[in-house]
Amino acid sequence: MTCCLPPPEFAEAVAGPLSPGPSDDEVRLASRSLGNGLSQSDFSVPDIHCGACVRSIEMAVGGLAGVEAARVNLSTRRLAVRWRDAEGLPPIVATLFRLGYPATLDDFAAERGDPMLTGLIKALAVAAFCAMNVMMLSGSVWAGADPATRDLLHWICAVLTLPVLLYSARIFFTSAWSALRHGRTNMDVPISIGVLLAFALSLYDTLTHGEHAYYDATATLVFFLLIGRTLDHVMRERARTAVKGLGRLAARGALVRRDDGSRDYVPVADIVPGMTLLVAAGERVPVDAEVLAGRSDLDRSVVNGESAPQPVMPGARIEAGTLNLTGPLTLVARAAKRDSFLAEMTRLMEAAEGGRARYRRLADRVAAFYAPVVHLAALFTFVGWMVAAGDLHRAVVIAIAVLIITCPCALGLAVPMVQVMAARRLFERGVMVKDGGALERLETVDTVVFDKTGTLTTGTPTLTNRRELPLDILAIAGTIAAHSRHPHALAIAAAAAEMPAPVATAVAEQPGLGVEATLAGSTWRLGRAEWALATPGEARGTVLARDGVLAASFAFEDTLRPGAAEAVASLMRQGLAVEIVSGDGSAAVEAVARRLGIARWAAGLMPGGKTARLAELAAEGRHTLMVGDGLNDAPALAAAHASMAPANAADVGRQAADVVFLRQSLAAVPDTLRLAHEAGRLVRQNLVLALAYNVIAIPVAVLGYATPFVAAIAMSASSVVVVANALRLGWGGPRRAAAPAPGLPAMHESVAE
Repeated sequence: MTCCLPPPEFAEAVAGPLSPGPSDDEVRLASRSLGNGLSQSDFSVPDIHCGACVRSIEMAVGGLAGVEAARVNLSTRRLAVRWRDAEGLPPIVATLFRLGYPATLDDFAAERGDPMLTGLIKALAVAAFCAMNVMMLSGSVWAGADPATRDLLHWICAVLTLPVLLYSARIFFTSAWSALRHGRTNMDVPISIGVLLAFALSLYDTLTHGEHAYYDATATLVFFLLIGRTLDHVMRERARTAVKGLGRLAARGALVRRDDGSRDYVPVADIVPGMTLLVAAGERVPVDAEVLAGRSDLDRSVVNGESAPQPVMPGARIEAGTLNLTGPLTLVARAAKRDSFLAEMTRLMEAAEGGRARYRRLADRVAAFYAPVVHLAALFTFVGWMVAAGDLHRAVVIAIAVLIITCPCALGLAVPMVQVMAARRLFERGVMVKDGGALERLETVDTVVFDKTGTLTTGTPTLTNRRELPLDILAIAGTIAAHSRHPHALAIAAAAAEMPAPVATAVAEQPGLGVEATLAGSTWRLGRAEWALATPGEARGTVLARDGVLAASFAFEDTLRPGAAEAVASLMRQGLAVEIVSGDGSAAVEAVARRLGIARWAAGLMPGGKTARLAELAAEGRHTLMVGDGLNDAPALAAAHASMAPANAADVGRQAADVVFLRQSLAAVPDTLRLAHEAGRLVRQNLVLALAYNVIAIPVAVLGYATPFVAAIAMSASSVVVVANALRLGWGGPRRAAAPAPGLPAMHESVAE
């Protein structure tokens, strides 16, 4: 392949059998109809490198019969070809192949396997084969082979150990050399020094016909270290599959309707707010958008975890990644790809693994400090044994054992493995945590403060006095209410949904007041009492009036969010104090608090009032978890010790929260707190295991009771134990609740009026 510009006639010279790559049928299936007899095919061309490549491809493909336009995006290395349906699919793939640019229908940058894991498994396989054979041959030496046989077996072991050094151990050598080149050290430095010294000493003993060699220690150490490293990588990748799964929910592009009526299929990265998008049934919504026209059902399980389809109509806001099920929709984009709901969820999952929590920072500092300590311990051991015994060979062997057995690998894995597992377990339950620091804060929470509307409740009222209303009056109210999108009107319409609907004429909605209609020669008004009634003060709230005379009054109740009662009860069983802070009126807040059994509540609070209440709790020494969803909850979410928000919360609320839960149920709150406690317990266990191992291992090695072979097995086993302990996260059932936290009084009707 070259980047040279071919002559114009080159396109006509391209001919012959189809090249390797996607078949014509595959290309047709992946193509999008643009209308007006045009289709568009998109290809990934990873070998595009410069402007000359772009010109070569655009001239060659654009010159094919039936091609209306060919455009290359150099930054994404993708080719979009618009072709005429009537003339059939042009030989695009074959043309690209003969130009020297193999093409695929998939994004070249998409995940294709895991090369790191493949490399680790290959290195592990080589180390396993060599280590098993070296151990078997070493057993013959240790059993008492004669000198000639012993020398031969040592040479065979040396040959078998070379692939372990030259191939399997490269991951450790590369890491150690990179650290040393930059004037620092890491956990792979003592490993590399120990491995190389053990092999060098063994080779020296082989050349000098020594009685013992430690090829088994060299090969076995690398083998067990690779087991730990592979387990670590696998578990991290298992956590990342959540992110990859979210990425696979993203649409590749969308059909855009231009202002002049033309249609183009554009990659999702090129969609900007304000574009008009056409999404057919069976397609995913590419970016956050608003429905302009059409009605359909959406699968919004990515947003709320619920599998039941949800209807949408003009005016509805929908999120990227949701699946359009039943009908075509015309949308207007409200966000670019990078600002969409799906992108935000992906960033949250990526941040969950990368966060630097307190425990993790502590473990990293200890591990960084530990490496030079290991070197000094090995040096002092060598000097001490030289002074005590005067045996250079024995001093070197013991120093090597100290280097190997005291490597802080287990300490380095103690915290991140638990956090990676916690991020995965929570995502499986529909919860996203921004970082490990949030998990640690959640572990110390002793008070949970809920917003009411949209958090404890769905914000959707229901009609509570339906049975008290005459059926004919309810039917009339339902007919009128069907012409409004007000929450109270929707509740009335839902209550009368299965009743025969009388015919209403001259229907008009008065914003902020209600709906007026004519039925059977009478004027009916549904809405505020002071507007609908001729006699002010006759009733309050939402009413139905006939010619100014009260016909019915309606009572409403906000619907509790699914799982709210169970979640609050679970939190109380865990010994946590629970209260409500809300901007709603006292009557509404008190009603919800009474239904949930919450004794402490605050009504009529502005955003500053909620923040002030959290400050009061903090002054009392409380560690508060704030759970809220609205724009007015953002300051409180940011001010709390820890915070959670549902996925349907306002954007600023999701950004301020430490944790976002996707499902509708509030069970995510106690579940997250329970798992945070379990994660903290496992982290502490891992730290104790790692430190206890070193407290025992260092004296054993320094006193000469551990050979390099034993040291290799002991050190590697400690890493495997720490990883295995982290894998237990989330396996058991709910732990027994802690004792009730002191501090708050048992009952308090209101902390604010």
